[in-house]
Amino acid sequence: MVAACASLMTVAPDSVATWRDPSTPATRRGALLVACAAICWSSGALIVRLVGTSPWTTSLWRSLFASLFLALVLWIARRRGIVAQWRDGGRPVLAAAVCMAVSSTCFIFSLAHTSVANTLILMSTGPYVTGLLGWMLLGERVALRTWLTMGVTLAGAVIMVSDSYRRGAMIGDLLAIVMATSFAIATVIVRRHPEIPMAPAAALATTLTALVALPLAAPLDTAPRDLALLAFFGVGQFGAGFLLFMAGARLIRAAQSSLIGMLEIVLGPLWVWLVLSERPAAASLTGGALILAALLVNTVVDLISPRRAGAAAR
Repeated sequence: MVAACASLMTVAPDSVATWRDPSTPATRRGALLVACAAICWSSGALIVRLVGTSPWTTSLWRSLFASLFLALVLWIARRRGIVAQWRDGGRPVLAAAVCMAVSSTCFIFSLAHTSVANTLILMSTGPYVTGLLGWMLLGERVALRTWLTMGVTLAGAVIMVSDSYRRGAMIGDLLAIVMATSFAIATVIVRRHPEIPMAPAAALATTLTALVALPLAAPLDTAPRDLALLAFFGVGQFGAGFLLFMAGARLIRAAQSSLIGMLEIVLGPLWVWLVLSERPAAASLTGGALILAALLVNTVVDLISPRRAGAAAR
């Protein structure tokens, strides 16, 4: 999720400048905040595994808590009601929120039908789906290196899902791909309308997710322990993670945010393995390693290039 949000921050208002000295206190603080966001987000899969609620009920409670939390924070910060902030954004905010709501719902259901590793790693391909859609729909230029990275990540995704049919996890893997694609479409909408305020859009997305889940959920059947976990899921994992990321990503480059965001991909399956002994299949490990290697190389090159340019300009 950090990597996907990093692609949003490249065009969101008040996003980071093209190059910053990585040794300044501001950039170190930004890196720390993004790392904390990744740690918060990495707990999501474990929470889904621990609660005994159905996917629709999990989605309802998580979205409801997140929506109330974000609406309260935005009201305190901006002294305006959340509905007025949604109205200011107009149709682009609604369109982006709908895509984010689809992505959030698919995240819960993907975890219910496939391994945590498959969900998180396939989710990490989102920025490259964004690049492809941006080229197709907005005419954005895509560098050769990015095309090569897309090809490698596609190969890794094919390897990951190659064993899914036998294991009965194909639906979960497909939902993870839909999740990545939905968030990519939201990113393209933001690129088309860079004035879109991301925090109100996220609050609207969680509200829409809760409204869709409500008729299909059984909220009154939720045990107190599960309700406490779901409250943390909405407030701590999603809400606090989102705000930490928004605060930190303004201080560092999007490539650095993506690199730090790999913490989420690594830690998410690790927590589930440590607590519940869930181990990814061999095909998942092979394809996941290929995807992570491609993302790592591409992100490191993105980080090195502007540093060289900045040093040459001095």
